[in-house]
Amino acid sequence: MRKFMRKLRMMGLTVAVVTASLGGLAGTTAAAPSEAYEWKNVVTGAGGGFVPGIIFNESEKDLIYARTDIGGAYRWNAADERWIPLTDFVGWDDWNKNGVDALATDPVDPDRVYMAVGTYTNSWDQNNGSILRSTDRGDTWQTTTLPFKVGGNMPGRSMGERLTVDPNDNSILYFGARSGHGLWKSIDYGVTWNEVTSFPNPGNYVQDPSNEYTSDIVGLAWITFDKTTGSAGQATQTIYVGVADKAQSVYRSTNGGLTWSAVAGQPTGYIPHHGVFDSDGSLYITYSDGVGPYDGEKGDVWKLNTTTGVWTNISPVPSSSTDNYFGYGGLAVDAQNPGTLMVATLNSWWPDATLFRSTDGGATWTRIWEFEGYPNRKLRYTQDISAAPWLTFGTNPAPPETTPKLGWMIGDLEIDPFDSDRMMYGTGATIYGTKNLTDWDDDEKINISVMAKGVEEIAVLDLISPPSGAHLISGVGDVSGFRHNNLEQAPATIFTSPNYSSTESLDFAELSPNTMVRVGKADYAADPNAKSIGLSSDGGTTWYKANAEPAGTTGGGTVAISADGNRLVWSTSDKGVHYSTGGNSWTASTGIPAQAKVVSDRVNPNKFYGFAAGKIYVSVNGGATFTASPATGLPMEGNADLDAVPGVEGELWFAGGSEEEGPYGLWHSTDSGATFTKLANVEEADSIGFGKAAPGQSVVALYTVAQIDGTRGFFRSDDGGANWVRINDDQHQYARVTTITGDPRLYGRVYLGTNGRGILYADRVGGNNGGGRRRGYSSDQLCDYTGYSRI
Repeated sequence: MRKFMRKLRMMGLTVAVVTASLGGLAGTTAAAPSEAYEWKNVVTGAGGGFVPGIIFNESEKDLIYARTDIGGAYRWNAADERWIPLTDFVGWDDWNKNGVDALATDPVDPDRVYMAVGTYTNSWDQNNGSILRSTDRGDTWQTTTLPFKVGGNMPGRSMGERLTVDPNDNSILYFGARSGHGLWKSIDYGVTWNEVTSFPNPGNYVQDPSNEYTSDIVGLAWITFDKTTGSAGQATQTIYVGVADKAQSVYRSTNGGLTWSAVAGQPTGYIPHHGVFDSDGSLYITYSDGVGPYDGEKGDVWKLNTTTGVWTNISPVPSSSTDNYFGYGGLAVDAQNPGTLMVATLNSWWPDATLFRSTDGGATWTRIWEFEGYPNRKLRYTQDISAAPWLTFGTNPAPPETTPKLGWMIGDLEIDPFDSDRMMYGTGATIYGTKNLTDWDDDEKINISVMAKGVEEIAVLDLISPPSGAHLISGVGDVSGFRHNNLEQAPATIFTSPNYSSTESLDFAELSPNTMVRVGKADYAADPNAKSIGLSSDGGTTWYKANAEPAGTTGGGTVAISADGNRLVWSTSDKGVHYSTGGNSWTASTGIPAQAKVVSDRVNPNKFYGFAAGKIYVSVNGGATFTASPATGLPMEGNADLDAVPGVEGELWFAGGSEEEGPYGLWHSTDSGATFTKLANVEEADSIGFGKAAPGQSVVALYTVAQIDGTRGFFRSDDGGANWVRINDDQHQYARVTTITGDPRLYGRVYLGTNGRGILYADRVGGNNGGGRRRGYSSDQLCDYTGYSRI
């Protein structure tokens, strides 16, 4: 999927806090105690994000890894065909380690695995990249910090692999860097690294110099060994390196990396995405005119006979053809059958992606689908999405387009080196694969299914847990959002009607919780009558677009609905704050700045709140007019999460701030924001949420993403913030967390939204027992709770 938007959103979350706090605040006397929690992913079944790399170990069957661009890495567990996350230890301050730009599994010692990590090479990421190394298949890691940045979420991230282990002498590793830093080598199992100064070309391709995100040099793309030129314990002598350079892109060393030269006769004008060596001495390379994953309109596939030096264009659809509008990305050879290979289109968005297969070294090809009297298509596959039925995206397109699609952004495709029938490939939303690949060669259909069990990669933008109906509703990047009827089962569908890729904000009416609202950014080019705001009267099961929206808006921003569900306040991303009754017409609110974050009081239907640049704004007439609160001392910069307590009019909590500008922490108001008190025992806080009260307590349980007593983590307070317990441990940190909230019906239940590790939920070990009446509630209103108010 188009994950560009969601990664850019992370900029606001990452630049605010990138190093540990220097000290605690007054009132901190001892470390907060911990309480054991069991953490699990809310199941989507598909992953929901881009998987740019799948890596099979060459010497051990079923040892497979997958890397993601913002969600860390995974290892395959063959026993239950599930992916196991390997980087959940990554914390708030070292969040950039969840961007994996390359991964190498050791073909000599399968217990060893390495990753090149770092998320951005531009200013959004203040930290240099690292090489992570493990001797227990990723269960634990050691770190070597590099003297430059690594870009796991930068353009060209599905090229690869940039990190490789010498198949003859596994103490030797090579890494191809970005940003003009060239080729690097380790001779001590990745502990120390030195630049290979003899390598002549660090790359010069820049995707788009006018935009910070796309303006960096992509650098080196892949490294491939000719294993036959070494022996056990002796370094491989012939090494090939692909470089993002349209003039000279393939280099070779024949003396173990001492000297390098451009390979003679190589094609020019395109960028090499993958270079794979076949056991018959052929080097296959896929080329595109862009580095991907979103660009690329032309490309070719080339074969180098490394014995004769002859290059042959073996493109299934050559770049000279008008039918080539996609470029080539994924490339795989069958280790059991020399000359059998597959390639994938990198960017064939319409009508679908295409896979090509050859059993004669690229002399002839068959394709996985072809036209059979346009617009009808003849398919060589069946597709099973029962593991994640929402992969239809709620669409019903006209032929030749279909749903579900084979995929998009297929930057990597792999054939199991031990099983010619098993193939996997990554897409913008999931991992697909098959177990009967060779049936293709008998002109029979292969069975493609979702193979992403355990991968949860969505970026979460908002979560709400209403007091009735489904326990959890999510707004997410790229795949819109879900009503989670069962946390252990993939949802049947994403949010549709209105359709937009990312739901930026959600809310429900506290006193009528089946009434909900959500906002995103609709595609007005595709549908001039589209709306960026959706309404639901059945708890998010179905949605309908509002009849109107503020004139000229492109949508987005934050939205709030009154406690009784009759009034809407929408702070758009571009046209200021507006209010409406039922969404039929909109009027500009006065007295509140554009792009303020808005929330509703959970008791008084006429009362709304806003926050912008250190100031609280209050409306007592349904959002028509706002008045600035006299409260002072709130942060001007950084994260900002304002939320209103259910059941008590005028009670607010605010989490936010930044280390650079200050202040930073957690604030509480009981007078509708007229005054706030800063909690001395919370040093930093970035999100606040509420859940069912603890047994014997009359106040909601508080949940926060914070730093308390010098420790970053997730915390719960049962007594209004006087005391806190940490509810996670160092192995369950999930990098940067976007939102936290409790459950109004289950004491102790907490939900967590992340930027790339999906939605987590956790319960107290031993069970979530008890409860208690929260103040301001009648006997049938014990479990109310408001949704998270987002940044």
